[in-house]
Amino acid sequence: MKDFTELVDLASERVGGRVLAVNDEFFAPGKNLLKAGRPVFIEGKYTSRGKWMDGWETRRRRQPGHDWCIIRLGLPGIVRGVVVDTGHFKGNFPERCSIEACAVEGVAGWKQLLGPQTTWLELLPETKLQGDTQNRFAVNGTGRFTHLRLNIYPDGGVARLRIHGEVVPEAGLRRKPEIDLVGIETGARVIASSDEFFGSPQNMLLPGRGKNMGDGWETRRRRGPGFDWVILRFGFAGTIRRIEVDTTHFKGNFPESCSLEACNAEGAEADADNQPLFAELEWKEVLPRNRLRANARHVFQQEVREAGVVSHARFSIFPDGGVARLRIFGAPSRGGNRLEGLRRLNSLSKEEVESELFDCCASKEWVRQMVSQRPFAGIAQLFDAADHICAGLRPEDWLEAFHHHPPIGGKKAKGRQSAAARRWSQKEQANVQKTSPAMLAALAEGNSAYQKKFGHIFIICATGKTTEEILSRLQQRLGNDPESELRAAAEEQRQITRLRLERLLDR
Repeated sequence: MKDFTELVDLASERVGGRVLAVNDEFFAPGKNLLKAGRPVFIEGKYTSRGKWMDGWETRRRRQPGHDWCIIRLGLPGIVRGVVVDTGHFKGNFPERCSIEACAVEGVAGWKQLLGPQTTWLELLPETKLQGDTQNRFAVNGTGRFTHLRLNIYPDGGVARLRIHGEVVPEAGLRRKPEIDLVGIETGARVIASSDEFFGSPQNMLLPGRGKNMGDGWETRRRRGPGFDWVILRFGFAGTIRRIEVDTTHFKGNFPESCSLEACNAEGAEADADNQPLFAELEWKEVLPRNRLRANARHVFQQEVREAGVVSHARFSIFPDGGVARLRIFGAPSRGGNRLEGLRRLNSLSKEEVESELFDCCASKEWVRQMVSQRPFAGIAQLFDAADHICAGLRPEDWLEAFHHHPPIGGKKAKGRQSAAARRWSQKEQANVQKTSPAMLAALAEGNSAYQKKFGHIFIICATGKTTEEILSRLQQRLGNDPESELRAAAEEQRQITRLRLERLLDR
């Protein structure tokens, strides 16, 4: 992506962004910051408090400090750039600004956000602003955020705030039986288009119906042969079930017809902007060319052809014109879920990813090295890194990991386990928990002998194994010397870690 402003505005009111609190809005309310349109200036328009301004404007500060505004993002995600637009604020714009961000799950009030339990990270340091200008700042975002705090120094007015980035949706969204695979809330985005003279193709992915002709994708009038097209990356790879093409508001400029092709390019995600790559891929026809009507919502279901699991679509309009909304409904695939799970893992804050990886392997050194290798380019790279780091751990690192497992047949570990780790342990030992009291007693006796000899609990990747198999392996490994047994236990821990990483991606 050459320009971060081509990414979705995560804070826009159109996607659910909302101003939760401001410390002052004497001249103009903070909610204006998130308006969709450009700011306007009306000569001679005043309110009872002063000049009417299309933005957020605070009173003149007569004491130390600065003004601030807290915003809940409509779409949580990774911030790649911000635009602090001081349009029409000339003698009353702030001298400087800064932006902080935090990640808070669930519903959070502004008092909670300002409390000691919320950690704010700096996205944009205190930076000088220009008046009546779209001040653009690229941001090297590394985490998924849900809220922002705009600070202005010391006071003044800002017309609009744009927070451009990549959507990282809630994990539960990909578990739904059917979703809009190109809905902007899923993380779908535009890869490329032939033309967007009058309107960006990204508008087609926005929620709701189009508001007017400017709220859609519209190309210039084509004077030669050919047609217009757009390539879209799905939020989740999946199987397409039906397609909706909405030409609402486009009456004298709707396309004569449209078609849609799809392909699976999950393995080429890092080269998503490489056009030659997409030219070489095998595109399958999903929707043959169908005629369109003016100002109408078209639903294609019987016309949709099976294409299997796909991750990208090429939507074509003939020969040109405008489309308000495009919906591609389908079922997310398991493979697509894992890729989205990887994107989520790459986008978590350092503290969040440390917690989730610790559930997979409770060695602080393993977690530290895994975090340092983010972002992972693919699922294979994630698993390879996990195995490679496991192979290089010291004995004390392995013992630390063992300490956070309950013994086979037991339910409680000596070390701390999160709720997710406890559920995973129970699932891994599901067969053991159903065994007879006599077998459980034999396991307890074996565990005690093992602990006495080696100084740590018996570790085995119990998933899919019967109690008899586990007990047999325990008795066999009791004959090992301590060095050989540590290596054997470490290999079992590596296998457990691999399975838990898979579960982490499937969340």
